Amino acid sequence: MTRYLTRQGHDAITQEIDHLWHEERPEVVASVTAAAEQGDRSENAAYIYGKQRLRKIDSRLRYLRKKIDGVKVVDLDQIPPRPDIVFGARVTVDVYADQDSAPQTRVYRLVDKDESDPKLGRISVQSPIGRGLLGHRVGDSFTVRLPKGPIEMDVLEIFYGADPS
Repeated sequence: MTRYLTRQGHDAITQEIDHLWHEERPEVVASVTAAAEQGDRSENAAYIYGKQRLRKIDSRLRYLRKKIDGVKVVDLDQIPPRPDIVFGARVTVDVYADQDSAPQTRVYRLVDKDESDPKLGRISVQSPIGRGLLGHRVGDSFTVRLPKGPIEMDVLEIFYGADPS
């Protein structure tokens, strides 16, 4: 299965890798080296903490490199318009929490789970709502099953392109 990341998400990960590899890791290596030169390492808190921090940095680097390995990077402003909802779409929907309530209009941008920020309307394609939206078209009505119960959704608009500034 192809994994996708937005250009913005990919750039954020590569910037973090660069920061960890070229700035943070060399500082920690230098502090561990200095602590090791002080003698007994078994009771040297600076050495022990530094080694732990180094392991955390290396673990994060492995995770980030694996995350971007083999992904397809999607430039949001380069996605051609299409009638159905796919990764990167900005979708306007009416959400009905129950049959008696008025709909709430929501706008979602479908992104990867590591890029999601529900407060900004960026939801993961791996989430129940994200999975539920995929493949639908304007005018479609459907049910999404959430842990708190089902909700009804109507697709009002699909937009492909960068977010307005």
